Amino acid sequence: MKDIMQRIDKADHIVLITQMNPGADSLGAASAMYTHLLRLHKKVSLYCATKSLDSRFSFLPWFEKIRNSFPSSADFAIYLGCDNDVKLEINIEYSVINSDVRGVSQMLYNFFLENEISLNKKMATALYAGLLEDTNGFLSDTLDGTIFATSKVLIESGAEFKLCNKYVMQYQSLSSLKLKALMLSNMRLIKNAKVAVFLVSNEDMKKTGAMNEDCKRALKEALFLPTVELSLLVKENEDGNITGSLYSSVEGEYKSEEVFSMNNASSLENALEEILKLINKEV
Repeated sequence: MKDIMQRIDKADHIVLITQMNPGADSLGAASAMYTHLLRLHKKVSLYCATKSLDSRFSFLPWFEKIRNSFPSSADFAIYLGCDNDVKLEINIEYSVINSDVRGVSQMLYNFFLENEISLNKKMATALYAGLLEDTNGFLSDTLDGTIFATSKVLIESGAEFKLCNKYVMQYQSLSSLKLKALMLSNMRLIKNAKVAVFLVSNEDMKKTGAMNEDCKRALKEALFLPTVELSLLVKENEDGNITGSLYSSVEGEYKSEEVFSMNNASSLENALEEILKLINKEV
C-alpha cells in the first residue's frame, strides 16, 4: 500500500469501491477514506455495484453519497475489501486495500497509522463500526490485543461506539422482524435436533419486504438452541434458482460454512433432500 499516497496526490478524481452487498467493514473503511480525501481537498466518489444497501448502515458518515453508477471522470480507484466479483474493467489506475485474517477497517487503520494520518470523529466512528462487525462484536476467535488497542485509540479519537453497537449489532427493521418470525415459525429440527432447517421462498421475501441479509438473524438464533449445531437455509432467489447455505457457530463466532448451488432442483423440498445427502457426513 506504499504507493497509494503518491497516487492519491497525483489523482484529480478518486473513486472508492466497496464490496458487493457490503457490510460495516467495507462501508466503514470507505467512509473513513472518503473523509480523509475530503480533508485533502480531493474530488472523491463512493461507488457500490449493489443497488439496495442495508439501511442499518445509514448511520455511517457519507452513506448518502454512495452511488451505483461509476463516475466517468475518475482517474484513480481504491478498492476497499473487494473480492473478484467486484473487480471492474476500468481503464484507470487502481489500488486495493484488502483484508487477510483481519478486516479491511483494521488494515485501513494500520495504513493511517503508518502514514501518520490523524483520525477525526467521523473516521473513528466509521472504522470502529467496521471493527465491530468484523469481530462479531469482539467475540471472534481471531480476536487479539491488537484489536482492543485499535478500539481504544478509535474511542479516544471520538468514535461513537454506542451508536455503532446499536446499528451494527442490534438494529432490526420491521421487514427483518417479519421474516424472522416467519422463518422461526416454520423451522424444522432434524438429525436428532442437531440441524435447524429453514425453507424460504421468493414469495416469503416479497411478502415481508426483507433483504437476503435478514435471513441470517433467524439462522443465528437457532444456533443458540441447546442441541443445534448447524443451521441450514434453503432459499429461492429472485431468478428462480435455489441456493443452500450452511451455518455453524464455533466458539461463539457465527460464520458461513458452505454454500450450495441447487439450480437443477425442482422445489425447495427437492433441494433440501439433495443438500442433506451432501452434508450427511457432517451431521
